[in-house]
Amino acid sequence: MSEIKQNTLSPVEPPKQTNLSSTERIKQKSDGLRGTLTESLQDEVTGAIREDDQALIKFHGMYQQDDRDRREERAEKKLERLFSFMIRLRLPGGFLTPEQWIALHHIAGEHSTGTIKITTRMTVQLHGLLKSHLKPTIQAFNQAGLDSIATCGDVNRNVTCAAHPMQSEVHEQVHAYAARISEMLKPKTHAYYEIWLDEEKLADRSAEEDPLYQDRYLPRKFKVGIGIPPNNEVDVFTNDLALIAVIENKKLKGFNIAIGGGLGATHGNPDTYPRLATTIGFVPVTSGDERLLKTIYEILTIQRDYGNRSDRKLSRLKYTVDKYGVEWYKQELARRTGSPLEEARSVSFTERIDYYGWQQNHKGLWYYTPFIESGRVLDDEKVAMKTALLEIAQTGKANFRFTGNQNLILADIDKKDKAAVEEILNKYGIIRHTEAASALRKNSIACVALPTCPLALAEAQRYLPVLIDKIEELLDKHELSNENIITRMTGCPNGCGRPYAAEIGFVGTAPGHYNMHLAGDHEGLRLNRIYKENLDEAAILRELDVLFWLYKKERATGEKFGNFAWRQRWYKQ
Repeated sequence: MSEIKQNTLSPVEPPKQTNLSSTERIKQKSDGLRGTLTESLQDEVTGAIREDDQALIKFHGMYQQDDRDRREERAEKKLERLFSFMIRLRLPGGFLTPEQWIALHHIAGEHSTGTIKITTRMTVQLHGLLKSHLKPTIQAFNQAGLDSIATCGDVNRNVTCAAHPMQSEVHEQVHAYAARISEMLKPKTHAYYEIWLDEEKLADRSAEEDPLYQDRYLPRKFKVGIGIPPNNEVDVFTNDLALIAVIENKKLKGFNIAIGGGLGATHGNPDTYPRLATTIGFVPVTSGDERLLKTIYEILTIQRDYGNRSDRKLSRLKYTVDKYGVEWYKQELARRTGSPLEEARSVSFTERIDYYGWQQNHKGLWYYTPFIESGRVLDDEKVAMKTALLEIAQTGKANFRFTGNQNLILADIDKKDKAAVEEILNKYGIIRHTEAASALRKNSIACVALPTCPLALAEAQRYLPVLIDKIEELLDKHELSNENIITRMTGCPNGCGRPYAAEIGFVGTAPGHYNMHLAGDHEGLRLNRIYKENLDEAAILRELDVLFWLYKKERATGEKFGNFAWRQRWYKQ
């Protein structure tokens, strides 16, 4: 310990930052994230909220958006934009009871577009809420035991965890950490309860003093993921903080700790980049959780104190790690926790998939994972997914678990109830729909993008299914239709759909145009790189036609597409 305290790499005091971004000033003067949100909500002249409040409402789990499909039409009529809001739930580890799913179904129908969007962080979000519907929505969620606290904003976001209980006999033990971490890292302010649930204002504000976030909160969002080898379906290394369960002889020994993951970037700004987390050590849990929770807490305090508060494009933990160095970070963490991390244990990820169809765990419980394209739960001309899931929830025979790939698992089904659930799945064609989807389609992800995301430069969830149709034709042409190629698309470079961690990634640059990235691996342990820039659909299909031909002709036995692309150097040097 004395060596750590004396290490010259560890500054005694964090650097003073004076050139703060406008968001920093908004947070510090917000009166515990209250701002003027109450006044904004009462303003009936506009569908928007005040400018500063647009930053604060994120901490309450919402974004202000508008329908970009109708911007031009409304501008011609001299009408303000068609403002609405997106709300996202806090669901550590992505779990809902059947009663909560029923509540979610009805809330979506009464207050939003009706579509339930499963996110890549194992929760759900609703789009298209008008300002007048925000309080009723949150109050309805509260009655169902749900909230949206800290699912957006410069705080810890929804904690993800490997979803399928079949993954390990200690899954329940590992999964419980998601809720504990979420609660520990939740902001202490009472503002959410005052503004949205009409609770009385605290007479003594000292009750909401927050030693973790203080009045500054974090420099930027923070994401925690928990993975259980050998399946990396949660893409654990894309998180600011990754916890990898170390299981020996069917017992949880502890977690490897990795820091500095994050996929956001900005076109044309080489100072921004995607990054996978770096493993820095191991924390045992065999003697209790205190050391693990202290380690997690102090990782956030280091980021709070040293993260960039001037340039939000450079404010994620990955930039702090690269600025100060991994060794410095390990030593500063040891100084704050009182002990260094142990040497990282050996773990191995061999796949990154959802287990579609029926599976059974060690307790004899059954699980069914349907394919939900781009995570959009709705009834359309293809399948009545929303109706089917409601009917299953109404039986009370299945819980709902979300995966990191925008799917859900109908979970914890007793053997005697399996036939009843399967009957509903067959009644609405869910099993047929799932089995008919190609391997490529089942392992594809798309972010929301247009028309609601203000950052989107191109389509994603509305377009990727159409592009997949055409890519499937190419795979059939080259006798590769059974290849499980991880494919992802985002409408901008911020990485919400994790395109940089795909074997084939499409990143929007302009309407109808995408950078194509290749050579990520199949397990989520290597990022891809840019292959060609600013391609339209015709160019994308021409390139893939040639690449699939070469892959079919020259690949080694069992070689995945991403590894073949890496070996062939199909990327910009």
